Amino acid sequence: MKAFLFPGQASQVVGMGQDLYERFPEARDLFDEADNILGFALSELCFTGPMENLSQTSVTQPAVYVHSVIVARLLATRGHVPEVVAGHSLGEYSALTAAGALSFADGLALVRERGRLMQEAGRERPGAMAAILGLEDDVVVRLCAEAGPVVVPANFNSPGQVVISGEVDAVARACEAATLAGASKVVPLPVSGAFHSPLMAPVAQALAERLEATTFLTPVVPVVANVTATPQTDPLTLRRLLLEQVTAPVRWAESVLALAAMGVDEALEAGPGAVLRGLGRRITRDIRITAAGTADEIEALALAGS
Repeated sequence: MKAFLFPGQASQVVGMGQDLYERFPEARDLFDEADNILGFALSELCFTGPMENLSQTSVTQPAVYVHSVIVARLLATRGHVPEVVAGHSLGEYSALTAAGALSFADGLALVRERGRLMQEAGRERPGAMAAILGLEDDVVVRLCAEAGPVVVPANFNSPGQVVISGEVDAVARACEAATLAGASKVVPLPVSGAFHSPLMAPVAQALAERLEATTFLTPVVPVVANVTATPQTDPLTLRRLLLEQVTAPVRWAESVLALAAMGVDEALEAGPGAVLRGLGRRITRDIRITAAGTADEIEALALAGS
């Protein structure tokens, strides 16, 4: 059973998608469509940067989304059709589009607004995020509760890797406590806000109206949602979970295990980089994850016929 996995923010890299644009007409068409919808040259920022601009949340989110959807379409037209999809944070929008629950244009409009709102929220109420390595999930949950307010687990990425998010001082206290508790590593993340935390509540409030006005269709394959780590097919539920996702943690490790429980044994990482492949190896050996974000990788998969 095959799945597509879609990466989130922090997967961006200068040059992303340029090989796709140059070698595949359908990729060129979607990049051009995205530039027209957005009203600025997203393709140019993807291809030539600078990284400082590409890493702005309001740019990164559309960039990763467009790249991911292009890859999914290229894979599908070459015989790779998923039976279930999942995406990490922002990647859930790519997954919904690949599954047919959202149109390309509607998904792009949503991620553009989501990115803009998150960037604005980070300016108005600065926050911080950090990766805690080497501690059990329940230990990190407890340390956050003791260090708050406001700091919470934001991403349960893999066994022994939890990202925390919240107010700057609270995150610092939780990081210090994690070090004392025996964490193997504590890594502050270069982000513009406290994503997947209560500090993003204004984003959820503002995004709700846009989500309500967007048409969600029944997906052709199930989408494993970040908030529940369960496969979903109801359009109203998918819309609601996208809203909850803004302030709720990404349950990625559970999501990958849910895919394995469904019988998934092969997954393609549709988008820039190979972050999800690395996480997947630490979550389960039952799923073989292959990076599929470049023209060479896509053509290699087509030749292999797998």
